[in-house]
Amino acid sequence: MIQAQKGTKDILPEDSKTWQMMEENALKIFNNANFQEIRTPIFEATELFARGVGDSTDIVNKEMYTFEKAERSITLRPENTAGVVRAYIENGMHRQTPPIKLWYKGPMFRYERPQAGRQRQFHQLGVEMFGSTEAIADAECINTAVKYLNSLGLNSLDVEINSLGCSKCRETFRNKLRELIKPNLDKYCDDCKLRYEKNPLRILDCKVPDCNELLKEAAIQELINTDFICEECAEHFTQLKKYLDALNVKYNVNKQLVRGLDYYNRTVFEIKSNSLGSQNAVCGGGRYDGLVEMLGGPSTPAVGWAMGMERLFTLIEKQSDAKLDAFVVSDNPIEALKLCEELRGQGISCDFDYSARKFKKQFEKASKTANYALVLGEDELKSNTITVKNLATATQQTIPRNEILENLTK
Repeated sequence: MIQAQKGTKDILPEDSKTWQMMEENALKIFNNANFQEIRTPIFEATELFARGVGDSTDIVNKEMYTFEKAERSITLRPENTAGVVRAYIENGMHRQTPPIKLWYKGPMFRYERPQAGRQRQFHQLGVEMFGSTEAIADAECINTAVKYLNSLGLNSLDVEINSLGCSKCRETFRNKLRELIKPNLDKYCDDCKLRYEKNPLRILDCKVPDCNELLKEAAIQELINTDFICEECAEHFTQLKKYLDALNVKYNVNKQLVRGLDYYNRTVFEIKSNSLGSQNAVCGGGRYDGLVEMLGGPSTPAVGWAMGMERLFTLIEKQSDAKLDAFVVSDNPIEALKLCEELRGQGISCDFDYSARKFKKQFEKASKTANYALVLGEDELKSNTITVKNLATATQQTIPRNEILENLTK
């Protein structure tokens, strides 16, 4: 028997209602905040992710699904910010009046060890805002994420924020961090040794316990807690906190928060739920002012975030399957089909038994799937009536066929 590939999962009908609710809430909340939906291809040129995500990241080094086709290298998207930036540049969206506010949803692909809430094919939901340097844009993105999570019933949230500074002030911090790590570099994991050369800040994001212990060294902790960012970046971070306070968004400053991608600068943030144990981050993002220019566009400030929808699914209350409005019980499939089409055309959800089985079997199906049974037997067809049975109360009445819509609507 052929089975689903490791790290993939079927979304079955009993779960689809919950997925639809997550998507409908996103559509409502993001559209209300004037974020417009964008849909990008699920594969892009490999170079896009190597340049955009960063070649020091685990995503590029270990996790991408890459294929050679007609002497071209293409990759299934492991994340969508780089693809949205490519679409922003290619379609001339930078010529529109800023800010350009976009949101997306869709499948992503990473070759990693499957675990609870994390698959090799997974779904992300995210927003990207282009064209504003102001901290108020960062605050609105964070607030929109919190509002969306609240709409799913997730109210016990921790918002963590930090500032990585700009490229200039961050370089001084990088050099000092390298100096402090160098004496014990051989004790760090192989990934951190690679990060040491390309982006030492990402060592602070390492999940290996031995590396975490090494980072607890007093001198390293003192450096982490030093306000190394320049005056302009510090003012930007101060303004962000003021805007979050004005929005009543509770937050904590986490000096060790760096996020896992190379393109972030200034603001970075994570939102955590208290219901997931150790893997409790449900949203992550930040500012990436240099990425548009890095990928060939004009210098453009930008900020955004992404959420893994499988992880959200494990946290929220599952939506029960709504029953049909009606089920037609009849031994005449043609007449049953005609009645269903008439009702469906008026917005009434209904179905019927294709095989015209005995009425007992049809009533059993009706009681499991619908609120009302509409009996269309030989007597009803002769008298041009329908017997309507309330399956919750077992009461029934026979009415003229031309009154069925009004009756069901009531």
